[in-house]
Amino acid sequence: MRITLVISTFGAGGAERVMALMANYWAEHGHDLTLITLAPAEEDFYPLHPGIRRVGLGLTNPSTSPRKAVWNNMVRLKRLRTAIHLSQPDAVISFVEKTNILVLMSTIALHIPVVACERIDPRYYKIEQVWAVLRRVLYRRAVAVVVQTEDVRGWAEGFLNDTAVYVIPNPISPIERTGRVTLNGDPSNKTVAAMGRLVPQKRFDNLIHAFARCLARHSDWSLIIVGEGPERKRLEALSAHLGIGDRVTLLGRLSDPFPVLRKADLFVLSSCYEGFPNALVEAMACQLPVVSTDCPSGPRDIIRDGVDGILVPPDDVAALAGAMDRLMADPQERQRLGGRAVEVVERFSTDRIMKLWGDLLARITAPPMREEHTVSQWPLFRNRRIT
Repeated sequence: MRITLVISTFGAGGAERVMALMANYWAEHGHDLTLITLAPAEEDFYPLHPGIRRVGLGLTNPSTSPRKAVWNNMVRLKRLRTAIHLSQPDAVISFVEKTNILVLMSTIALHIPVVACERIDPRYYKIEQVWAVLRRVLYRRAVAVVVQTEDVRGWAEGFLNDTAVYVIPNPISPIERTGRVTLNGDPSNKTVAAMGRLVPQKRFDNLIHAFARCLARHSDWSLIIVGEGPERKRLEALSAHLGIGDRVTLLGRLSDPFPVLRKADLFVLSSCYEGFPNALVEAMACQLPVVSTDCPSGPRDIIRDGVDGILVPPDDVAALAGAMDRLMADPQERQRLGGRAVEVVERFSTDRIMKLWGDLLARITAPPMREEHTVSQWPLFRNRRIT
């Protein structure tokens, strides 16, 4: 099959990481892959299979005025249309809302099936009104809209035919058994780990406040946050203000976070909303006990509360600190939860999730069937929970 993947950038983000995994998987299994980005290919963060055709359009220049924005998007549409047409795909898979809209506009009259993929909860991640209107109109052109959780399916079915909406979670990245690391230079320290872009959505400020409350009883613990972003200075200032700057490390962006995760003793996700948090799944795959906010959407689809992790209300520092304190004080409970957490490797395995993608592609590219076997009558992926 000839598959064309489109995303705005191929930098160090969760959506980009999932697209890299999907592209490499399909290329390794003999499919013909093209990956198109609006950004130049020189900015790529994730490695790709050598058989994948890489097209970087270099069209991410900022728009300094509404008129310039219109012009930039007209240029993007023209270049995207040409690049997609030249790739001659059987199907196009697009990631993230604004790129989805541009792809759906640029493929008008090309008669190519387009799959639009939402990568975060659109009920909480707000986009400009004009883009929101275009999304509701143009998503009807997609042969399928893929979301990551049942909660977001409900949002999509509010304006789309339910036969066009599919729930496919993220696959877990293969974990390479690289060496361990010593965090904070002291192998006797116990470590709370967190991971994500340093942005308000992740609520790392709440995590730092919660960790500060725990330190009175757990002075031998440290907090490591893997990731980079615009909140770095504010988070560093907060740690210093709370008097715990020597116990909190903002480690920056890592191409391979698994050595840090395997060294940690506890993982915490403190977000106020998500899409389907890769970091949480990857931490559990490393047999880490996890505490997560029960935010929309994703954590409840991943964590079986009390079985392989603990869920707490979002934006509740006291509840977050309480759950952290309980696990920091109880190594047996950490071991029990971590022993069950690793089951995510099977629940969200690459082979299992990519089979769902393969089934979807087979359906949308199949020759027209007789009326009694139309797409609208095929069963959807309504597995409300992968267990």
